[in-house]
Amino acid sequence: MNMYNVWPLDTLPPELQRPELRLLQEKNYSFNDPREVVEIFERKVAEFSGAPYAVAVDCCSHGLFLSLKYLNAQGTITIPSHTYASVPMYIEHAGCKVEFSDQDWTGCYQLAPYPLWDAAIQWHQGMYSGGLKVISFQIKKAIPIGRGGIILTNNEECANWLKMARYDGRNPRTAYTDDNIQTLGWHMYMTPEDAARGILLMDARPQDWPERNGKDCYPDLLNKKFFQNHD
Repeated sequence: MNMYNVWPLDTLPPELQRPELRLLQEKNYSFNDPREVVEIFERKVAEFSGAPYAVAVDCCSHGLFLSLKYLNAQGTITIPSHTYASVPMYIEHAGCKVEFSDQDWTGCYQLAPYPLWDAAIQWHQGMYSGGLKVISFQIKKAIPIGRGGIILTNNEECANWLKMARYDGRNPRTAYTDDNIQTLGWHMYMTPEDAARGILLMDARPQDWPERNGKDCYPDLLNKKFFQNHD
C-alpha cells in the first residue's frame, strides 16, 4: 500500500491541485511514488554542486540547525553580524552561544569553528568544497521554490542521519505503519511538490548566479534591539 495516497490528493478539483508533479511527468521524469521526486532533486543538486550527497529540507535555517545537531555543536559559534536573523536564533536553539564578528563575506560564510557553511545566497556549478554547506531556495534566491533548503556533504553517514532526522526519525522509504522509529527527529522535510518545483526551476534557470557580498544583502544584526540586548 502506498501510504502517500491515504489522503487522495488526486481527487481534488484541478484548480486546487499543485501542478508540479504532473509537469515533471510531462517532461519525461519517471517516478512511481511522489517521495522519489525529493531524491531526484537531491541527486540533481548534488551533481550540480559537486557534492557526493545532498539532503533536502524545508528551509535553510532548519538545515543549519540539523547540521549543528549532527555535529553535536557546543560552546560559542562565530558568525558575521551581517546575516539573516534566524541563523543566530537557530544556533541558540541548537544549544550554542553566538558571537558576532564584523567581516566581509561573499556567497557563504562559516559557522566557526565547525565545518559548516551558510551558503544561502550561493549558487554556481562546483560550489561544494567540503564539510557541510546549506543552501536556501527562498523566493529571493537563485532557485526560488518559495521555501526550502538543501544540505551538501561528502559524508554518507552524515547524509543518512540527516535524512532520518529531518523526517521525524523515520525512514523515508518505509511506510509509517511499518517503520520502527528508533531515533529522535524533527519535522523539517521538503515536500515532493516543492522538490518538483526545484527540478523545474533548475531546468529553466541559468546555471550560475552572481556571487553577492553579504554586507549588501543583510543589515547588521547588532543594530537590532533584540541582538543588542541579548547575551
